[in-house]
Amino acid sequence: MKFNRKGLTDQELIDFYTAILSPRLIEEKMLIALRQGRISKWFSGYGQEAISVGAALAMEEEEFMLPMHRNLGIFTTRKVPLDRLFSQFQGKMNGFTKGRDRSFHFGTKDHKIVGMISHLGPQMGIADGIALAHKLKGEDKVCLVITGDGGASEGDFHEALNVAAVWKLPVIFLVENNQWGLSTPSHEQFAFKSFAYKAMGYGVKAKSIDGNNLLEVYHTIKEIREEIKKDSVPFILECRTFRMRGHEEASGTKYYPDGVQDEWSEKDPVENFRAYMINEDIISPDENENLTQRIKQQINAAFEAAFAEDPVVFDAEQELKDRFADYQFEAKQAGEEKEDRRLVDAIHDALDQSMEAHPNLVLMGQDIAKYGGVFKVTEGLADKYGYDRVRNTPLCESAIVGSGLGLSISGMKAVVEMQFADFVTEGFNQIVNNLAKIHYRWGQNADVVVRMPTGAGVAAGPFHSQSNEAWFTHVPGLKVVYPAFPADAKGLLIAAIEDPNPVLFFEHKALYRSISEPVANNYYNLPIGKAAVVREGKAATVIAYGATVHWALDLAEENGYDLEVIDLRSLMPLDEEAILASVRKTHRALVLTEDTAFGSIVNDIAALITEEAFEALDAPVRRCASLDTPVPFASELEQGFLAKARLKETVEALLAY
Repeated sequence: MKFNRKGLTDQELIDFYTAILSPRLIEEKMLIALRQGRISKWFSGYGQEAISVGAALAMEEEEFMLPMHRNLGIFTTRKVPLDRLFSQFQGKMNGFTKGRDRSFHFGTKDHKIVGMISHLGPQMGIADGIALAHKLKGEDKVCLVITGDGGASEGDFHEALNVAAVWKLPVIFLVENNQWGLSTPSHEQFAFKSFAYKAMGYGVKAKSIDGNNLLEVYHTIKEIREEIKKDSVPFILECRTFRMRGHEEASGTKYYPDGVQDEWSEKDPVENFRAYMINEDIISPDENENLTQRIKQQINAAFEAAFAEDPVVFDAEQELKDRFADYQFEAKQAGEEKEDRRLVDAIHDALDQSMEAHPNLVLMGQDIAKYGGVFKVTEGLADKYGYDRVRNTPLCESAIVGSGLGLSISGMKAVVEMQFADFVTEGFNQIVNNLAKIHYRWGQNADVVVRMPTGAGVAAGPFHSQSNEAWFTHVPGLKVVYPAFPADAKGLLIAAIEDPNPVLFFEHKALYRSISEPVANNYYNLPIGKAAVVREGKAATVIAYGATVHWALDLAEENGYDLEVIDLRSLMPLDEEAILASVRKTHRALVLTEDTAFGSIVNDIAALITEEAFEALDAPVRRCASLDTPVPFASELEQGFLAKARLKETVEALLAY
């Protein structure tokens, strides 16, 4: 293996050798600890250290890196304290996730590292968002994200590259090509010879290098950084290497062809660089031995300190608290000056005034800029605030939600519009596994609002009409808001944008232009998690949200039913106190939803009432939901599908019990 120092001093080379030796010695320590049962799992990067170390040395300290589970060298080169690193590996409180996640599934903003999740690909969308923040802030910085040859088969790879290319983002997509995805060889993962071949299709630049050559990795990334800053074109860097050990230690390597490990051991990045250092008289064998022993002592001391920590203690209150970033709601009252506004107008005003109130807020979505979105909610905002802050996106929902998280990591805010709530499936993983869990895992807030035009009643068929809010109320760490009235929609959307936590904001399409009311002109907010009594009554309580609130109100007025109607407004957090207070007053309860029945939030509310207010009930809790089928297209079928078709019958049965 040939090394080109390109002007690096002897001391710099010694520092490089120290940097690559450290993760190798930790690897050796961890493999022993695994056999001793002192750690439970280990994903080895043995033989791949040159990529992590070379990349970390080449990047500036203030530039974000997004590593994977074989990139220990990034953490050590970035000087992450060893005691905390070992605490993390052992599931101790001093670790970065307080025992809540494993190995390298964490980040640390102090060291500009954003950790991975097991799904691999979503890292790349986050990198887009961080790079976008650099671009919007005018920062002379580059972001580097790592994926493996296996992870690069995921759709996230395509989406993130496409977005980065279209937006000309300063990102290096480093593909760590170690030839295997667990037991699957590369030729069963992809049919091309090099990831560099992908560049032309995306309109980006690319290079393929020897990932086991520390200096080649270092110099190449240094050069790419400068090229990106000059040309503003993303870059694919393939680093060819080999995974010497199993995917994780338990899986072994019996599936490897005979001799392949021996072949690659001759290309060992640490052994080859050590030989270079000694042969070039940059370091003597004795100095090498002394350095090795000194690093081992540091490793052993940090490992034992972490091992000596007490096991984590379960604290239910703390666990629940850490789902969300700390946030103190500060009320801003609605003014007296009001104008009649439809739901669509109120949401537009909330976005408009929030863009003015938060210069770090970015809106993203398909067709939302010049066109104003398919429902015209964002019409005129791009001309007012600029096309950098009101951004049309490719059809890359996963990358765009990930970009929202990247903006949040960079201290910005994001509102992502799903063209239809149904399309959120394309970004589902980012929402439920990244946005929802990131604060609980390592304390990073996700300042992202996902706007969700939802609901049926407009004859749009099974892919534009679903009520999918229950997908998200089930996931800890998300807030879910679903207003029924324009004034509430404005105040709640402003509050959602102010809140540093992830919020799913549902907007019923059929209500956009069919309802209106006086809405305050000023910037005001409403607390998330507070229901409203929109109709007083004594005979029974109807608990509803979104369009179903209007169904309940209309039914009561048309038939003279003495119903109390609760508009939930927020589904998570749920205002349990308001629900129970009303039920204890009326002694009867009906929970109403446009969603299908099985698995809906109405079931949780019914269970809550039964558990907490059973003695107050004069009748069983009733549920009224839509039919357990997809949403049909023909209006006659759709009307029969919707819960509204069975609402009067259900109310009368409840009152007659």
